[in-house]
This record gives sequence, structure tokens and C-alpha cells, in this order.
Amino acid sequence: MGLNWQAAIDSIPILNKAALLTLELTAGAVAIGVVIGLIMALARLSKTKILRAVAIAYIDFFRGTPLLVQIFLVYFLIPKFLHWETLPDNYQYFAGVLAMGFNSGAYIAEIFRAGIQSIDRGQSEAARSLGMTHSQSMRYVILPQAFKRVVPPLGNEFIALLKDSSLLSIIAIQELFYSGKIIAGRTFQPIPMYIAVAFYYLLMTQLISQWVAYMERRLGKNDLR
Repeated sequence: MGLNWQAAIDSIPILNKAALLTLELTAGAVAIGVVIGLIMALARLSKTKILRAVAIAYIDFFRGTPLLVQIFLVYFLIPKFLHWETLPDNYQYFAGVLAMGFNSGAYIAEIFRAGIQSIDRGQSEAARSLGMTHSQSMRYVILPQAFKRVVPPLGNEFIALLKDSSLLSIIAIQELFYSGKIIAGRTFQPIPMYIAVAFYYLLMTQLISQWVAYMERRLGKNDLR
């Protein structure tokens, strides 16, 4: 059977919608990951042993197990934990974003930890000498500088998670890969469809890379003022 590129062209509206959903799922997961990552990074740097132990356990678990397994765990554990007899509508989207957010939180925690530790200790001591508490020096002095330094690795995490979102097809979320797979099966044109899907992923990762580079330049300019 020859290649029918028209099948891919005719599927552009469906792929556009699927690509937008993929971006929304990834953005939601990264937002959850940033919140969890910051909390875990601060816990990891805490002087309290229990907090450090919890943060290390969390980071090791989510970095040391496959995202695919984590997606299944979240998908099946939540209804069990909440004693749901029937799943709510669109539950798979909630479970998918949450699973990716938990996974991303572990990696972002290490990104934030490295960013915080890269700030010279003297700045914290100077803030404390001005009468700031530890939390105030962290909030007003350390974290704003650390955030600027972690923008590039955060962008890389965004891109990695965008590509990993294709794993959500396993719980029937109609993101970009899943939609391409369905169309390929229906039209018997897998090569044009998967090339089109790859093009969409490439386009989205390039746009994110450009946005991260822009943010990096902008934050760099603010430092020079």
C-alpha cells in the first residue's frame, strides 16, 4: 500500500486539538510538579531528619520507578483509597495529570535543591545579619535568585514531560500520540500519521525551547539593571 499523505493533511484539525490537549496536560503536570518540587527541595535541605527522610524517600521512589508504572498506580489507587464504586467522567485526565505531576515533582525538587545550594552562603548570612529570619532570607533573598538559575533545567523538564505525556495513551487519554494511533489504525496509513505526530512534538518542543531562551534573556537583563 502506497503512502497517502492526504490522510495526514485531513487529520490536521484533530491533531491540532490533540496537541493543545497535550500542552494543557503537560502544563498542569508541571504546575503540580513545581509546587511539590519546591516543598520537597526545602524539606530535603531542612535540618529536621524526618522532613529530610520523607523528601529523600519521595524523590527516590518517583525517580527510581517508571512513569508508566506510576500512571497505573495513581489511576487504580485513587478510586480504591476514596472508595469509589464508579469512576467520575473524565477521571483518566485527572489521574494522568496527577501522576505526571508527582513524577515531575521529584525531578524538580532536585533542580530547586541544586539552585538553592548554588547561591553563595554569604548572602544568607548577610540577610540574617540584617535581622531576617531563616524563612524570610529564603523567601526574599535566596529563592528569587535560585529561581533565575533553574529556568533552563525547568525548561528541559517541561520538554521531557511533554514527550512523556504520550504514555498517558495507556489510560485512554486522547492526547497527540493516542489520536495519531487511532487515525493510523483507521486509515491504514501509519507512516504519514506518525511522521505528522513527530512533527507536532518537534514543533511544540522547539516553541518551548524558544520561550525558555526568551525568559532566560529577560531574567538576565533584569540582573544587569
